[in-house]
Amino acid sequence: MRPPLVSLDMQVFTCIKLRHQLAAFLPARQDGTVREIDKVFKALADPSRRQLLDRLHAKSGQTLNELCKGLDMTRQAVTQHLGLLEEANLIAVQWQGREKLHYFNPVPIHEIYERWIRKFERERLTALHNLKTKLEGKQP
Repeated sequence: MRPPLVSLDMQVFTCIKLRHQLAAFLPARQDGTVREIDKVFKALADPSRRQLLDRLHAKSGQTLNELCKGLDMTRQAVTQHLGLLEEANLIAVQWQGREKLHYFNPVPIHEIYERWIRKFERERLTALHNLKTKLEGKQP
């Protein structure tokens, strides 16, 4: 029995997307064009989009109707947020018949971690966090 072609298509799609993502971490362009990393930061800046990402992380492959359930947003607002998340490559979509399924893509977040967070030592960050918590009078 032959393996399904969907997996091969998704592998090719992923390779193409990864190539574009790697270009996002090069030095800024002189012509002022928006880098992919800027799209990721913009997408993550909105709490509604982060909520959608959390929901997709908990259960990937949801339709628009499933994502709209329990949210205090209109269907149109959810659609616009999903469009920005897709443009930032934080979600991938796949059509199954007439349904559009949304999948969480953690690669851009991992790239942010590798570029901006990993270079700091874990012990130093933990010590700073504990100090901040103590100074603010909160329990760790």
